[in-house]
Amino acid sequence: MNAAIRAVVRAGLAQGWEVWGIRRGYAGLLASEARPLGARDVGGIIQLGGTVLGSGRFPEFKTQEGLKKAVEVLGRLGIEALVVIGGNGSQKGAYALSQEGVPVVGVASTIDNDLWGSDITIGVDTALNVALEAIDRLKTTASSHNRAFLVEVMGRDCGYLALMAGIAGGAEAVVIPEVPISPESVAEAIREAYSRGKPHAIVVVAEGAEYNAQRLAEYFQRENLGYELRVTVLGHVQRGGAPGGFDRLLGTRLGAGAVEALARGEHGVLVGQIKGEVVTTPLSEVAGKRKPLDPRLFELARVLAQ
Repeated sequence: MNAAIRAVVRAGLAQGWEVWGIRRGYAGLLASEARPLGARDVGGIIQLGGTVLGSGRFPEFKTQEGLKKAVEVLGRLGIEALVVIGGNGSQKGAYALSQEGVPVVGVASTIDNDLWGSDITIGVDTALNVALEAIDRLKTTASSHNRAFLVEVMGRDCGYLALMAGIAGGAEAVVIPEVPISPESVAEAIREAYSRGKPHAIVVVAEGAEYNAQRLAEYFQRENLGYELRVTVLGHVQRGGAPGGFDRLLGTRLGAGAVEALARGEHGVLVGQIKGEVVTTPLSEVAGKRKPLDPRLFELARVLAQ
């Protein structure tokens, strides 16, 4: 997100505009926590994870009162347009503001990669590589001690990260919310790996699955899997660390694309990347939707697990 912030600021300054940063998302907007940002204010942030402006959930913004207060604050501060960097919740808010007449452009950013209007969103690639590094490391100890590991990754109700980590990490099974699977089916996949002589078994589990890692572990207490079983929950580790090159470039392109959209008079849209190109999609098509997973990828994960 910092790469996108940097790009918005510097591309906006190149247009001759004054650029302000709002802290803590919509909560900071309603509290008037905004200040001008210059080119030097965003120097040295592109390699930092997270966001220097801060973020947070703010239920009050979902109310009509909160929305009208936000419009009033923007008017009082003299802010004429808004760039909203974030995922589904942020873009729902962006659409609501656009419906109130505020020129808004969204930038696709969420590690869940479930946002309509972009093939991939800011943060996904870095979070995926963190998960893969963890899986690779766990394989070392799993092979040494003949163990099976349940590795739980983030993604809320979306299984994209788990599925991609399972495919790229060589998992024996993947458990995601989008494809119902019984605990016994997972147990059978682990037993089959053991019977084929594999020194370890890795199961990647999405946190939003009906049976997350903890529930599966509880179920497997009465199962003979062959291996000793261990559970690793990656949690917020995936959100930390320095962003990779892909995310820095993606954030930069999308941030600059948001400024370019505003400069040509286009707003009420989300800026994302589709087929390698920076494109815009109406926020009316983005808000409230969730991008589906390609079912062929789940089948690929199953085939490769042999």
